[in-house]
This record gives sequence, C-alpha cells and structure tokens, in this order.
Amino acid sequence: MAEPLTLAVFRADLAEFLHQRPDDVDLDENPLLAGLDSLRITTLAERWRAAGVQVSFLELAERTSFAEWWRLLSERQTGASHGGA
Repeated sequence: MAEPLTLAVFRADLAEFLHQRPDDVDLDENPLLAGLDSLRITTLAERWRAAGVQVSFLELAERTSFAEWWRLLSERQTGASHGGA
C-alpha cells in the first residue's frame, strides 16, 4: 500500500514543477497563473493516483487554487482510508 499523501509531500510535488522550495509554494495561488500547464497537471494527477488518491486532470483543472487541490486530495484520501467513495 502506498504511503499517505501528506501536505508536505503535496507541497514538495508542487515545488518540483514550480521550481520553488516547498515552503515557498503559495497554496492560495491559481495553478495556471503559477505556471502549471496541462501536461504538468496531468503528471501530478498521475503521481497522486499512484499514491492511492483517485483524482483526474479535469477535477484539478476546474479548481482555482492549490488549497482547493489539497482539500480535494485530502478528502479523497480520507474517504478511501475509511472505505468511502
């Protein structure tokens, strides 16, 4: 079983694609305005699915901040760990 996706890992994943340090990632920032394109968003979605969190490119693309991404991912992860959707 994959390790749970933590906020620290989430920030590190974003920082890798944004060429920032994890602590410098602004969770209130819009992913597209931060510089993520569709290929990078797809790659992140694949990475997080590999970690056990079911999320699609479209679900990420329709959210307007990294904080919204994290809420979605953490809800999905919590739901999965408790046997929910």
